[in-house]
Amino acid sequence: MDEGTPEAGGTPIAGEEPGYGIGAVARRLGVPAPTLRTWNLRYGIGPSRRSPGGHRRYDAADLRCLEEMNRLIHAGVAPADAARQAFRVRRPAAGARAEAAIDDPVPEPPAAPPDGGILSPAMLARAAIALDARTVGDAVEAALDRHGVVRTWEGLVLPTFELITRRQEDTGLGIEVEHLFSDRLMGALNLITGRLSIPVHPRPVLVACAEEEQHSLPAYALAAALAERRVETRVLGARTPYSALAEAMRRLGPAVVFVWSQQAETGDPDPLGRLPRLRPASRILVGGPGWRDGLPPKASLVTSLPGAISAVMSALR
Repeated sequence: MDEGTPEAGGTPIAGEEPGYGIGAVARRLGVPAPTLRTWNLRYGIGPSRRSPGGHRRYDAADLRCLEEMNRLIHAGVAPADAARQAFRVRRPAAGARAEAAIDDPVPEPPAAPPDGGILSPAMLARAAIALDARTVGDAVEAALDRHGVVRTWEGLVLPTFELITRRQEDTGLGIEVEHLFSDRLMGALNLITGRLSIPVHPRPVLVACAEEEQHSLPAYALAAALAERRVETRVLGARTPYSALAEAMRRLGPAVVFVWSQQAETGDPDPLGRLPRLRPASRILVGGPGWRDGLPPKASLVTSLPGAISAVMSALR
């Protein structure tokens, strides 16, 4: 039987320090089980014990080692170097072992998140996998309130999406997880955008996704980040026809137009050259990995959320 099955989950071995199967550990860390097996084969970071039935089990010290390796990798350390550093983590004292325990193989989020409700990417992914919409929404809102949009986007949202996507690639499952997380995130971002009352500039920023582009969260993240800076936006959302974008430009006279393309199929730059020329002029910005070469001279590519914010604020001066 596979160690990731519920029957081989996080049940402690009688009379010994609790031991945990790979499925329970994967859910705790938000790291796919195949990745844990790879770490064991390549770097020797794996389960150090066996159950009476012969299944390999992680103990509390193994968990501490894995948590440290996972933290280092997310901080940008190469996996091999992260493994070497993680080996230095000492076994916890007996009184601290409960902190490393996995009490239930079902992926439930922690009842009392640390740091005033701010979850780590692994914890947030775990809540999303459990389809716990309230925990996901509360955690994202808490992070946005405390750290702002840019820091939350780069330090929490993107790493969480990476964990969710890796799980989808490994299992072929999890579209519902991505959709729930996206829904809670969009709701939290829209709360920030809706708070703006007195903008600092009379002309709004028009934000849209390229025609047929369905990935719209980066557009909403930019709008929320600009709202934090008291910049008014109008978000047209996913799959905006260029004819509709052109009409909105004529009606609003925006200071800046931002168009997002996630996929190469939606990143045709030619329609950008046909957008209307207004007086006063609108600056055209594009973002996302989908854009192909050949942007028209009037369009500028930005490669990050901070870069997009900086370009918008510069255009408003």
